[in-house]
Amino acid sequence: MPSPHASYDLTGRTALITGAASGIGRATALLLASAGATVHCADRDEKGLAETAEQVAAGGGTASCHPLDVTDREAVRAAVAAAGPLDIAAAIAGVMHTSSVLDTRDEDLDRVFDINFKGVLRTCQEAARAMADAGRPGSIVTMASGAMDAAQPGLLCYSAAKAAVVQLTKTLATEAGPLGIRVNAVAPGWIRTPMTDRHDPGVQEQTEAAMARMSPLRRVGEAEDIAQTVLFLASDASSFMTGQILRPNGGVAMPW
Repeated sequence: MPSPHASYDLTGRTALITGAASGIGRATALLLASAGATVHCADRDEKGLAETAEQVAAGGGTASCHPLDVTDREAVRAAVAAAGPLDIAAAIAGVMHTSSVLDTRDEDLDRVFDINFKGVLRTCQEAARAMADAGRPGSIVTMASGAMDAAQPGLLCYSAAKAAVVQLTKTLATEAGPLGIRVNAVAPGWIRTPMTDRHDPGVQEQTEAAMARMSPLRRVGEAEDIAQTVLFLASDASSFMTGQILRPNGGVAMPW
């Protein structure tokens, strides 16, 4: 009987991870590499990319760096091509923007959607095309957010873009499934990352304490918690899952 852990083995597989310079993207690169995947790390932050690749190498893994702005279609296409035969794509790159509905400008909405939605769309399109052209089954993982499940003051642009990612995920899952390509999304709760850093130790401590109190588990999430979910969706352990939205949020929200 095969080991129950064998389904998480990514040896011989190739993964492209956007947003890999820090936070959830970096944690995902490290974890997928530790599971045996060759990881291609993509991000605008070249210094952060290099640090991620160094950490992967220090752990005995294999990684390459691809400076990438996901708002650039040709750059996304080139990054996918450089990764070679692709088995896994994790579209994690994103930005946060905070403003009230009345103060939201067209350029704010355009920027957030260009990165958080269109950037994911471009990554999904190019990755799915590459997998289909090579006749390879694969797994695409998108990054949504728990912000889509409840109205939160100031997060119109962010939450709307993440809700759009969910619809993209479900639609692509129906279209790419017959090709053996699975598409799923992760919708994290509040996670301790550079994106949620309040840049003030006192404010940060208060914020984390408040978020921990909201969770039945009485703690905040870490980037590694989300990386574990991405690993599950990237691996054969989730081979009968597609079009699904997984919510690792510590029980803060429990939508139907």
